[in-house]
Amino acid sequence: MTAPAPAAPRPSLVPPFLLGWGAGALLFVLVRAAGLALLSGPCQGRVVLALLVPLLLGPGGLAFTATNWGRPRRAALGLGLVVASFLPALAVGVHDIGMLRASGCAGGYVVIAPVGGGSVNEVNVGAGESLDLTARVGGYTPTSHPGTFALRVQSSTPGITVTLGQAAAPAGQAVPLRLTVAPNTPLNAYTVVVQGTQQHAGRSFQADGTLTVNVRP
Repeated sequence: MTAPAPAAPRPSLVPPFLLGWGAGALLFVLVRAAGLALLSGPCQGRVVLALLVPLLLGPGGLAFTATNWGRPRRAALGLGLVVASFLPALAVGVHDIGMLRASGCAGGYVVIAPVGGGSVNEVNVGAGESLDLTARVGGYTPTSHPGTFALRVQSSTPGITVTLGQAAAPAGQAVPLRLTVAPNTPLNAYTVVVQGTQQHAGRSFQADGTLTVNVRP
């Protein structure tokens, strides 16, 4: 009897996986370098640049892996592309978006909160009662936007009066906000808008916060 032929060794999947990861990382470096060279403004197009390669490599790598699942080496290459979409592409993209947000490129907002509490977008106040809150401009930093933001409020009904403790404040500084409901105000839900504006570096920046006031008996 002849001895059975030894089974052929299975090819290692590490080299094609590393090849896929390396190709994805190289694509990320090239696209990022080209984007930084072509984009002149500090904000325009930066979010698209940060997300472009992860969105290409992630779904594209998964599709390539799925269509080549019966071919282990090609599937491993596709998995390498998927991993590259997370690291370094998405990791660096998230960092870039965080830097854009800190510099004000992602826009501003006004945080409305109870004194000593967290952000709220809805409060219940009885007719004839008052409520003390705070408002602060977020999305910008004193470093990226030095100086103050002019603050103003708008109410959807004359029965609700909103008074700010000061007319202007730097980004991130909480300002006292007192909300007063007149005794004869009809029971309903009303909207209060707090807005901050600033002229900085020749541009106008705006932050808005909306609060729903439910007037109860």
